[in-house]
Amino acid sequence: MRRYAVLVIILLVGSHLPASLFAQEPTDSAAVLELVTVPPPAYFEVYDTPSDHGGNITLEWGLSPDDGDGRNNVTGYQILRGEGPTGYFEMVGEVLKGTTQFVDNTADEGTQYHYRIAAVARTGLSERIMAGPVVSRQQWFDRTRANLLVIAVLLVIAISYYIYKGAIGSDLYIRKIAGLEAVDEAVGRATEMGRSILFVPGIQDMDNVQTVAGIAILSNIAKRTATYETELDVPVSRSLTMSVGRETVKQAYLEAGRPDLYNDDIVHYITDEQFGYVAAVDGIMVRQKPAACFYLGAFFAESLILAETGSSIGAIQVAGTAMPTQLPFFVAACDYTLIGEELFAASAYLSKDKKMMGSLKGQDAGKAIAMIFIVVGVGVATLAAITGNDGLTAASEWLRRLFSLNF
Repeated sequence: MRRYAVLVIILLVGSHLPASLFAQEPTDSAAVLELVTVPPPAYFEVYDTPSDHGGNITLEWGLSPDDGDGRNNVTGYQILRGEGPTGYFEMVGEVLKGTTQFVDNTADEGTQYHYRIAAVARTGLSERIMAGPVVSRQQWFDRTRANLLVIAVLLVIAISYYIYKGAIGSDLYIRKIAGLEAVDEAVGRATEMGRSILFVPGIQDMDNVQTVAGIAILSNIAKRTATYETELDVPVSRSLTMSVGRETVKQAYLEAGRPDLYNDDIVHYITDEQFGYVAAVDGIMVRQKPAACFYLGAFFAESLILAETGSSIGAIQVAGTAMPTQLPFFVAACDYTLIGEELFAASAYLSKDKKMMGSLKGQDAGKAIAMIFIVVGVGVATLAAITGNDGLTAASEWLRRLFSLNF
């Protein structure tokens, strides 16, 4: 009886106690530490990350007064995210002390979010402060690449101006390129000697811009060989290059008024294998002894093998490539060498087409503008370093960023 009496008394006393003594304060999913008197961050703001593809929200805050000093030293910050000012918040990140920015790259584009942040100490969490709402959206203009827009506009203006000048018949000066000036000499020599011309458009496929440039030059050479009735031989190492080369030569013979001289065997496929191709071309050189050899395109280790064989048979040789490691071999073993850009300018140079020459002049004008900016930038940076002037330093930095990939 005594035990039942004690139990009844406990139940009666418990029923009259306030419910707040037993209630547990609701917490967020990530809140695992007890709230203490750690000062929260000084401020907290969120915004859509600028110049991005969407799905990113940037959070910035001021350091807690206890971050690096104070009674309860802060060890980091805890970041929570929810889709409303109340309700469930999930933890999306934790960062170390001293950090003032966080990018949430898990946000869904078009969804509205609210964020909470708390300073974390060894003894617990600070009060959480909230920021929002914020929505992530994709930006149509990337301001970090505005410098590229400026450069593109300058190039378009320069190219358009010179194309217009060429279209109205203005004389456009382009410096002489010795290797291209020698094309007529090489074709004429082969014609007088009654021997063939060998043209090698590199060993890469048509997805390589150097191969495209080589085929463009082949068109001009084919017109001359058709006019002079000189035999042309074009061995290739890619099937697609063969198809494009045949169409190019066929069109050139048609424009020269000699379609009867064209046959598909002029452009013929050998093999994709690098040194198997080189061995076959060397065999053609030794057997047929062409009077002129053209190597125009992308080349690798085979460049010296081809050039040495051509030199041994006494052929006049014109080479051109944008491969820096192969240029010394061509320079040493060939009569004329097109270096880098000269290969790409060859089509306009040989055809004398006013619009193509205008485009070439416009590109050169764009490069001249870039060189002027570089020289001015170097000068301003030098003066800024000598004088320490803030205005010159700012101008130097602006000029440097103008030609950078990103601001």
